[in-house]
Amino acid sequence: MENKKINIVIVDDHPIVIEGLKMMLANQLGFTVSESFTSGKEITSFIRNHKVDIILLDITLPDANGTELCREIKKISPATSVIMFSNRSERSIIMQSIQNGASGYILKNTSIDELVVCIQGAHSGNIVFCNETKEIISKPSHNEVPIPRLTKREKQILQMVADGKTSIIIADELFLSPLTVETHRKNLLQKFQAKNSTELISRAAQQNMIDSN
Repeated sequence: MENKKINIVIVDDHPIVIEGLKMMLANQLGFTVSESFTSGKEITSFIRNHKVDIILLDITLPDANGTELCREIKKISPATSVIMFSNRSERSIIMQSIQNGASGYILKNTSIDELVVCIQGAHSGNIVFCNETKEIISKPSHNEVPIPRLTKREKQILQMVADGKTSIIIADELFLSPLTVETHRKNLLQKFQAKNSTELISRAAQQNMIDSN
């Protein structure tokens, strides 16, 4: 009896990346790429009704932060293994992805041989990394700010600050007092260990926590 193929879904906002992966994985015995998507909304909708073994998930999507999306996917389908597949090589993002339930983290410059081994490993229940990712996580950066935990309101205000809105405008749009907004801004500066709003936005962008569109 033929072994069942590992069912893979690719989520990436670059169609050329999807097509390249499909071609490479199509030549591998035991794999089948059943679907591909370019947004977070599409994959969460799909896995509610379909069984998926492995999801290759990009960090940066037009409608979602990959690390947060990973957590959502695992809530919907705990049996699905999510492997982050990204150009982002910051140690904090790699560790946050694993904390959010990812089964691995692979950089996009990884060879097809490494990718295959990682997919097989994740399907067997292991946490997998490409060689370059292993090197990154083995060398903790002392000056790297860990990804802070933000409340829903803090995330909202952080985005509005990044959009260039003043505390008065934010207070007006969120029906809060300017003093409350200022308190949230001070808390954000503290959590990101930032001296001012410019540094706050820069660090939040590095952590992929704001929408740059």
